[in-house]
Amino acid sequence: MQVPTKTYYSPEEYLELEITAEYRSEYLDGQIIPMAGGKPNHNQLAINLTSVINYNLRKKPYRVFMSDLRLIIPDRSLYTYPDVMVVETPLLFAENRQDTITNPIAIAEILSDSTEKYDRGDKFRMYRTIPSFKEYILISEGLSGESNSPACKPRQTAMQVEKFTKNDANQWVLSEYAGQNAKIVFDSFEFEISLDELYDRVDLD
Repeated sequence: MQVPTKTYYSPEEYLELEITAEYRSEYLDGQIIPMAGGKPNHNQLAINLTSVINYNLRKKPYRVFMSDLRLIIPDRSLYTYPDVMVVETPLLFAENRQDTITNPIAIAEILSDSTEKYDRGDKFRMYRTIPSFKEYILISEGLSGESNSPACKPRQTAMQVEKFTKNDANQWVLSEYAGQNAKIVFDSFEFEISLDELYDRVDLD
């Protein structure tokens, strides 16, 4: 389905178009923004994180979702699909919806060339308006220093993760992790994962 060219869409028009769309799109302030498809590393990282969290949180009051479940941030007129999202039960949905969540406690985004600036900047600022939101994880796809210029140095492999945690003073504290022996400890729910496990079968060559 091709989205008609318009300067403004209502949330209702966007949600109706998403039902039959061939690809997912974000909605922000009346604009429909197609989401770029993920590369193999992106997909593998999302699978690894989701599957390990899901296994470790079995029989606990949490649910973990990949990018098929939509998130709404009403204060910013944003509908989006986080790469990985952890929600404490009960699930709270947008009014009259069963496909749009409102209460994540943790969100992970896998950084790509096309989304890194947005994920670090405007999107993080919008996520921080969610009352339940406590933890934000930014995961490198595994390749850093990439450049299209032959004059630049070749890109280098990297296992790199940044974690932002909201403390009791409502300040966001950064923790950085690098290398296969590093271990990410989550604060919003009881869970930890090594970078070696997170980057399993991710192409670093």
